[in-house]
Amino acid sequence: MEIGIDSFAAILPDPATDKLPSATDRMADLIDEVEVADRVGLDVFGIGEHHRAEFLDSAPAIILAAAAARTSRIRLTSAVTVLSAADPVRIFQEFATLDLIARGRAEIVVGRGSFGEAYPLFGADPRDYDELFAEKLGLLLKLNQTTYPIWKGRFRTALEGQGVYPRPHQPHLPLWVGVGGTPQSFVRAGTLGLPLMVAIIGGSFERFRPLVDLYREAVMNAGHMPDKLKVGVHAMGFVGETDKAAREAFFPGWAHLTEKIGRERGWPPPSRQQFDAMASPEGAFLIGDPATVAAKILHAGEVLGGVSRITFQMSTASLETAAMKRSIELLGSEVAPIVRAAVQPTTSAHEIGKTI
Repeated sequence: MEIGIDSFAAILPDPATDKLPSATDRMADLIDEVEVADRVGLDVFGIGEHHRAEFLDSAPAIILAAAAARTSRIRLTSAVTVLSAADPVRIFQEFATLDLIARGRAEIVVGRGSFGEAYPLFGADPRDYDELFAEKLGLLLKLNQTTYPIWKGRFRTALEGQGVYPRPHQPHLPLWVGVGGTPQSFVRAGTLGLPLMVAIIGGSFERFRPLVDLYREAVMNAGHMPDKLKVGVHAMGFVGETDKAAREAFFPGWAHLTEKIGRERGWPPPSRQQFDAMASPEGAFLIGDPATVAAKILHAGEVLGGVSRITFQMSTASLETAAMKRSIELLGSEVAPIVRAAVQPTTSAHEIGKTI
């Protein structure tokens, strides 16, 4: 099982002064975090894409390229690229360039995004939400296979064999589909035979098992080989020296962002009781000391029928810069060895459906 981190480059106000830190300093801290993750042996680091004041990740490929220059082995991915509002040709060029800089360590996770700001910003109609994604995913897949694509669609100028450069260092860019809770999205990823990255940011892991089973069924029904059954999980997570320390470091930033976004969407204010429930053994937050977090990772793999990759969304704890870096160290040096020792006897890290 691969273990890594996803960051949204959150920039949060100091709770005592309500002042924001320097965006320049926050970006420097983020690159440091990727460097720490590489040093302690984590497998992957992802950067999200948002177009909001709370996040600095509107250009993830640039952040990942800076991280590539400071790292040597960790895989670097988007988490996720909002493909519905982007030009697939430009996305392919950016990540192919990243792959050259990183010498074959780039990946892309594509999705439709959980926020709507990108659509009007880039001239897309949110009413075409799903149709945009389906068409652009098809084009991105073609670009990944051929240098001179012949392609025609509804939302973009046709391609008539123009060369798309540069080509990546890898023969093809690894491409995952990021999904939330829509059954059709799971089925589409399976039908295409693409690896699946499931965002589980609340509730429990168990409630996603029927959706993951839909994906696996779609893979088999489409006639893809079993090695296409690749399931990843993106979840809220943070590692501390103790369960209490981890929760106290993560809660303030989580509560701040959840309350702000919740006001926009009509949600009730988040409570500490709600947070503690999701950080409990039954909840989907991977928060605690190394033993607690390792046990929850193994539990997630078991109830989902096998997981290839788990990535921790811990950037809401960015108020605690030193704690963030220590959390990454603990994840790589203490949590990952426990998990790898538990799953190693059964399979390799890339076989899905048999991992646990």
